[in-house]
Formats: sequence, C-alpha cells, structure tokens
Amino acid sequence: MNLVDSSGWLSYLLDEPNADRFAPAIVATDSLVVPSIVIFEVYRHLRRFLGIETAVRAVSPLQDGTGVDLTQEIALLAGELGRRHDLPLADSVILASARSLGAILWTQDSDFEGLEHVEYIPRR
Repeated sequence: MNLVDSSGWLSYLLDEPNADRFAPAIVATDSLVVPSIVIFEVYRHLRRFLGIETAVRAVSPLQDGTGVDLTQEIALLAGELGRRHDLPLADSVILASARSLGAILWTQDSDFEGLEHVEYIPRR
C-alpha cells in the first residue's frame, strides 16, 4: 500500500521537479490510499491559485485511490504520533493513516524525514 501526502500530490499535479518520483505510487491506484485530509489540503492549495473549477478537476485523480476517513482509531494514533514526533495536526493524521493501513508514506515534507516506512524525497 502507498499513501502520497499533500506535498507529493501537489508536486505531481503541478508537474514540479519531483513529479516523476511520486508518479509510480500515484498511478498504481490498486494499492493507493488517500486520506480525506490530503484531499482537503490539495484542494485548498489549488483553489487558492487556480480557481474553483480547475481545482475541482485537478483533485479528481485523488479519488482513484481508496479513500481513508478519519476514524476514532486513526485520531488516537495521530495524537500519539504527533506528540512523539512533534508533528502538526495534518501530518499526524496522514502518518497515522499510513501506519494504520501498513502503507508506505511518500512525501517531500521534511517533518517525516527519517521516520520508519516513509519514502522521503527531498524537494528539488
């Protein structure tokens, strides 16, 4: 299983320098999981810069993966992981979602660098 965080999705959707590094995890939709908070973050960012219609179309690939809602179990795990690794709320939920599903977290967010089961790709 793979979970691409918001930074990875934005890199891919905006064809940034690391887009090709995230593509394998994104196009393998049968093993892709997408937390609702990632959809929120990506849409919010794109809406700010591209307008509503373009943002809605741009986030449609995120719906090709299996959706992950914020359950009570994930929320409690997020609280623990956030405390342990000093992560902000969204990052805590994303990491907890990945851990609860046994997924690899793909990211270019340095908050995750060095954590287990994280494929950290430094920004270029």
